[in-house]
Amino acid sequence: MVDAALSSSPPGSARPRTTARASGLRKFMQRKSTIAFFMALPLIVLILLLVVYPAFYAIYLSTLRKSMTSVAWMRNCKWLPEAVCGYIPFGNIQFLFTRETFWMVVGQSCLFAISAVIFKALIGFIVAHFVHNIPAKGQRKWRGMLLIPWVIPPAMSTLAWLWLFDPSYSAFNYTLSLFGAGPIPWTGNANWARFSVILVNIWYGAPFFMIMYLAALKSVPEQLYEAAAIDGANWWQRIWYVTLPMMRNIIAITTLFSLIVTFANFDIVRILTAGGPLDQTHLFATWAFRIGIEGSDIPLGASVSLFMVPILAVAAIFILRDITKRGNEA
Repeated sequence: MVDAALSSSPPGSARPRTTARASGLRKFMQRKSTIAFFMALPLIVLILLLVVYPAFYAIYLSTLRKSMTSVAWMRNCKWLPEAVCGYIPFGNIQFLFTRETFWMVVGQSCLFAISAVIFKALIGFIVAHFVHNIPAKGQRKWRGMLLIPWVIPPAMSTLAWLWLFDPSYSAFNYTLSLFGAGPIPWTGNANWARFSVILVNIWYGAPFFMIMYLAALKSVPEQLYEAAAIDGANWWQRIWYVTLPMMRNIIAITTLFSLIVTFANFDIVRILTAGGPLDQTHLFATWAFRIGIEGSDIPLGASVSLFMVPILAVAAIFILRDITKRGNEA
């Protein structure tokens, strides 16, 4: 019966099936989503190789143990058998929780990131309004000049600031001496060192906020300002009730992006203070480098760097949830 059925089928029936498959494959390849996927495939591969794989490898490294961390973990793990306790993957984390330097780094990182982002956003907003009110012919020149700090590589600009803060030949101290003020230990005192690091980060990052806010200001319709002026709104009321609501999404996204970059900052602190004096200016990135690379304790350094993830995740969820809520209300 099967042979009869096969013999009774038309001889050219396989060709329509092959043609249908080819046409279906051709339609699939011609879809915009398929073309977009293949166009983005190199970037996806790069992200997997340079971001996803290092992230999971860092998690794996944080579960390993070195002699220093394992001894401390054994001392704090007397309620478990030694064979079990020695292989618990959270030994590095518990060891960090018992160190005062770790909590000092957590506080300094939060202080550094929050204060720097607030001042960068405030200065960027003010400068963006200044440039926005300049006639169109002169805006290009001002935009180019104000973007110079952001275009210069941070390591190079931080070296210039290091010379300005030099304890022996500081240009700032020389200027202060002209007014009878004493020299300031810019990088030798803990409070002044924190101020110096935050100042350099603000100088470097404020132009980014300026250019983003300037683009947002360009998109605000002039009719809204005219309607507010007709209703009797003054300058501050126009900013509060017109400008800021129209720029909220840009402000939130820019703040989130800058918070992530600032929180993970490495080069400014490394070049300017190297974490000193007495580890008073260490951030997560610099302290992880000090422990993992210079201290030859890669697992503990990886554990330090991973602590940035939950802190930034909370900030990202808070900011993005606010954006989503406003989008749904609109």
